[in-house]
Amino acid sequence: MLIKRGLYVEERTSALAVWSLRLALFSIPVIALAAGLYRADLLTFEPAVATLAVGLGMALIGGLVAIGACISIWESGWRGLGAAVGALFIALALLAVPAAVLARGLMLPPLTDLTTDVADPPRFRAMGFARPSAANPSLYPGDAVSALQRGAYPGIKPVDLDATPEEAFNAVLALVRARHWRILDSVPPRGGVRDGQIEAVAQTPLLGFRNDVVIRVRPTQRGARIDVRSASRYGIHDLGENAWRISRLMADLSAERRKRQ
Repeated sequence: MLIKRGLYVEERTSALAVWSLRLALFSIPVIALAAGLYRADLLTFEPAVATLAVGLGMALIGGLVAIGACISIWESGWRGLGAAVGALFIALALLAVPAAVLARGLMLPPLTDLTTDVADPPRFRAMGFARPSAANPSLYPGDAVSALQRGAYPGIKPVDLDATPEEAFNAVLALVRARHWRILDSVPPRGGVRDGQIEAVAQTPLLGFRNDVVIRVRPTQRGARIDVRSASRYGIHDLGENAWRISRLMADLSAERRKRQ
């Protein structure tokens, strides 16, 4: 009797695909850990950035390994295409926003302190007690920085409102509260004797990096003038974050006043 023997071909799984998915998946808790510990004040800025860089680096390596796995699977016919594609998707999702922000930042000058009034910038008062000693200086850098700002952000200007200083102050304060910035000090204006001033801490949405903001409300002959200064607490480049914050606040303030007229 002839015995039929079946021929079994073992389907091998690509090791590159497996490792690409492992790297991509492990990068998620590393990035989340960096953001969570920094928001909870359990990590200072530099260790948080280093941990974040490790997580993003793992995602990048996982994505590159996934590309290699896809090529290998195409040539060999091994299993693991789903794992490789999944790793590539995770890497792209994690790296897309940082890559876009970095690309934008590389086209901008290395500024960390922007203001609508470079001649007489609003000054931090209460913030001087809140800023750690390792943070960037609270004093405005001066002429060299203001020249760079004017070239890169010509639209960063004060807003003049046809409203009383008290009305302007209340409108700005409402916008600050709507943004959930942490208010450290709020001093309303007093006639022509005292400017109004608001000092607050704004955090970036995802990672919670802190930026210090001071808003000044100064009376004018026609109403009130609003000046804003936004400064990164750490780092040597804000990647355009402070200009974006000032522009959005001023645009929302102007839109809010137009609604009430």
